[in-house]
Amino acid sequence: MKREIYNDLLHWKNNEDRKPLIIQGARQVGKTWMMKEFGAQEYKHTIYINCDDEPLMQNVFEKDYDMERILFEIQVISGIKPEPEKTLIILDEIQEVPRGIHALKYFCEKAREYHIMVAGSFLGIALQDGTSFPVGKVDLLYMYPMNFSEFINEINPTLGDLLKSQRWDSIATFHDKLVEILRLYYFLGGMPEVVQSYINNKDLSKVRQKQKNILATYRNDFSKHSGNNVAIKIRQTFDSIPSQLAKENKKFIFNVIKKGARAAEYELAIQWLIDCGIVYKVNRIREFRQPLKFYEDLSAFKLFLLDCGLFGCMNETAPEDVLLSNNAFVEYKGAFTEIFVMQQLVSEGYTPYYWSKEQSDGELDFIIQMDGGIVPIEVKAEENVRAKSLHQFIKEHPEFKGLRFSMKGFQEQDWMTNIPLYAINQYIRRKNKN
Repeated sequence: MKREIYNDLLHWKNNEDRKPLIIQGARQVGKTWMMKEFGAQEYKHTIYINCDDEPLMQNVFEKDYDMERILFEIQVISGIKPEPEKTLIILDEIQEVPRGIHALKYFCEKAREYHIMVAGSFLGIALQDGTSFPVGKVDLLYMYPMNFSEFINEINPTLGDLLKSQRWDSIATFHDKLVEILRLYYFLGGMPEVVQSYINNKDLSKVRQKQKNILATYRNDFSKHSGNNVAIKIRQTFDSIPSQLAKENKKFIFNVIKKGARAAEYELAIQWLIDCGIVYKVNRIREFRQPLKFYEDLSAFKLFLLDCGLFGCMNETAPEDVLLSNNAFVEYKGAFTEIFVMQQLVSEGYTPYYWSKEQSDGELDFIIQMDGGIVPIEVKAEENVRAKSLHQFIKEHPEFKGLRFSMKGFQEQDWMTNIPLYAINQYIRRKNKN
C-alpha cells in the first residue's frame, strides 16, 4: 500500500541535517506499518521495539543519557547491532518509556549518525502531561488516514493518474466512475486496515466490523489513558459528534452532550480527543484577514471525526445509503461531505476555519489560506449547488474569489471555481506548491 508520507521519510533520511524523527497520528492510521516498511525498503537492518510491549525498555533511559550504553542495551533487547547510516532504529509507543521522548535530544546531540524514528498514538497526551520535549532537537511528521488521492491510487491507479493531470475534459468523461469510487471512499474511509480488508475480500460486512473494532479501541483508550472522571466526559463528547454534525450549522453545542453541560466541564475532554488525533477542531474566524489564526473566535467551533468511514460506522449508516443513494447525505445535512473535505484539507497541510454571521443564517463551510491569499470554500454534497452563502459573500467581498467543492464537474467563473469533490487533493496540492 503506497502512502504519500513515504516521500517525506525519504527526504528525512537523505537530509544532512537529519534529527530523530517523531511521527504523530491517531491510532490505526498506519504509523507502525509505514515505519517498518520504510525500514525494510531503505535500510540494511531495521530494529523495531514496541516500548509498550517490551518491559526491558522501561529502564534504558532512566540511568543516564550515555549513548554508548543506550545503543548497547538496544542491541541486547533487539538482537541487532545498530550501524550508523545503515540501521533504522524504530521505538514505537515511546511515550510509555520514562524519559524516552527527552532522550531524543541526546540522540541528536551525541549520536546523529544513527537513524532513529519514533511514534506513539498518545504522544500528544504525554506532551500535555508535562513530558520534557526536546525543542529544536527533533524532526516532526504527522500521519493521517489515507486521503482520497492515496485511496484512488490503490483502487484504480489509472484514474488516479488522470486526476493528477488536471485535464478536465478527459476527467469529465469518467465522471460517473469517479463518483462511484468517491462514494466507496465515503463508506470505507481512509483507515488502512479497513481499505486493505476491502481490497482483499470486497466484503462490506467485514469492512464494517473492522471499523467497529477501531471505534471500540478508541473507547477503550479513553479509560486506559485518562482518569475515570475525564474518561466519562471524553466518551460523552465523542458520542455526541454525530448529533453535533447532524445540525444545520454544525457548531459544537455543549447542551447536546447533556442538558446543562458547560464548556469548563468538557474542555479537557475535547483537548484529549484533539491531542490523540481522533477529532479535528475548526474554529470560527471574526475577520477575513491574514494570518487567519489571529482572528479566531475561540468560543465558537466545530468538531469533525478524523475519518468519514468511521463516522458512517458510528451512525450505523447502511452501505446502500452511501453507495447507491443520497439518503445518508440528506439525513446528515452534508456532514459526510464536510468530513471528507476536512480530511483532504488537513492531509494536504491546510488549517481550515469557518465563518458565520452573528445575526443571520449566512455561513461559509471553510476558510483557508492558499496560494498567498484567503479562500472562502463552500461544500455541496450533490450536483444541486443552489445556495446563496458563497455567492452573497463574494458580492459583499469582491476582493476574494470563491472555491466550491461539489459533485458537479470543473467550472471556472469570475467569482468562483467549482472543483469536483474527487479532485480536491490534486487541485489544492498544486495550489499549495505555487
